[in-house]
Amino acid sequence: MNRVVEFVFRRRGGRGWHWTDIFTWVWLIGGLFVMFGPAVWLVGSSFKSPAALAEFPPTIMPYVTQKATVEGYDKPLDLYEVTLPDGSKAVLAEVRRIGIVSQMVAPDKPTEIVKVNIAERTPVRTMSFATNNYTEPFTHFDFVRYLWNSVFVTVTATLITLVVNSMAAFALSKYEFRGRTFAMLLILATLMVPLSVIMVPLYSIVSALGLFNNLWGVILPTVATPTGVFILRQYMLTIPDELIDAARMDKASEWQIYWRIILPLTAPALAVLAIFSIVWRWNDFLWPLIVLSRKELYTLQVGLSIYSGELNVQWHFILAMTVVTMIPVVLVFIFLQRFITTGIAGTGLK
Repeated sequence: MNRVVEFVFRRRGGRGWHWTDIFTWVWLIGGLFVMFGPAVWLVGSSFKSPAALAEFPPTIMPYVTQKATVEGYDKPLDLYEVTLPDGSKAVLAEVRRIGIVSQMVAPDKPTEIVKVNIAERTPVRTMSFATNNYTEPFTHFDFVRYLWNSVFVTVTATLITLVVNSMAAFALSKYEFRGRTFAMLLILATLMVPLSVIMVPLYSIVSALGLFNNLWGVILPTVATPTGVFILRQYMLTIPDELIDAARMDKASEWQIYWRIILPLTAPALAVLAIFSIVWRWNDFLWPLIVLSRKELYTLQVGLSIYSGELNVQWHFILAMTVVTMIPVVLVFIFLQRFITTGIAGTGLK
């Protein structure tokens, strides 16, 4: 632990501060806020009530204004700490606000109206977590179904992607045939084709195959990715050909060579592609929105759109469910992140 602390706080100037030390600390702290600030804001806002989300200036933590039941009023009134003309402070409840003047009463004297400028009052707040933002979507909406659909699409598409792309990469890296380089260039050229260009013909094919309003219509068109083929091919090129020749001399079939030799040795690159595939499929919105029109087939990203109406947007539900959708991706990254450096370094993507 002492070595870690010493490494973190070491300075180029020795005991003194060098200008590069200050620049490094400012750069790292600024990067920390840029990277994790939005995530912290999202998590904090997901526990806010709709009224707290509409407040300005906004706060990171979910604060709510305390209320008090005052005799003679049907609803609880908001409490404010008010600075009185004599300089003293008191806690009053707001009855109504007219322009910049707030009409307030003391909770124990509900008949005496005190007019206060809104600049001279401060809401009495307490921290309150609106946990119903997370529970109501699961009870009043079919959110569990959306979650299962996303898990099924992501896991199935990722497994098929790893198999299909690894087979293509194995053929393009270890087999000598005419047009191999051209085939690889053609695959890479598809990276420059945006989804909007192929959306209509792809939709026509899916509809002709009867995969409209079917989760397989979301899965199958995206299983072959040029990025995955390129990453795996570059990694497989580092595997010695002598190892494959030795396996063939031992009368191993091409399938055994691929399944028992190539795939285990390509595990770091497969882990990298798995992370990319999970992020792509989990966050995909446009293609599932086109293929699926029945609510019971919606994925999470499409299901979140039901909280956005024409005149009303339920931001508290959207923020809470966005946090829920982030959890699986973060867990996958945590468990597979040790393969990222090894896998990318081996593919030549330096």
